[in-house]
Amino acid sequence: MYEEDPSAEEASALGLTVEEASGPPAEILPENQTTVDVFIAMSTQWRTGMGGPIGLDYNALHLVMRMSSIRRDEWPFVFDGVRAMEAAALEKMREK
Repeated sequence: MYEEDPSAEEASALGLTVEEASGPPAEILPENQTTVDVFIAMSTQWRTGMGGPIGLDYNALHLVMRMSSIRRDEWPFVFDGVRAMEAAALEKMREK
């Protein structure tokens, strides 16, 4: 995603420190690339409560998938992957 290390603001938007967001990129299996792209596109759609992020706004998910030209028959697979990534992200954000 980054050609250089992200700024503190960019890392914070992902719920990470600069150190956590830096370094070599993670390898993404080809069958998961679409899901990762959708998750990244949803990065501005976090719902928050008094304790911080509580989850993604799924109302925007279908629009993101449509605008990304994802075939409708792929939506269930992508949705499941986004939910798994969301759960992992929330767990990481709550560690702080």
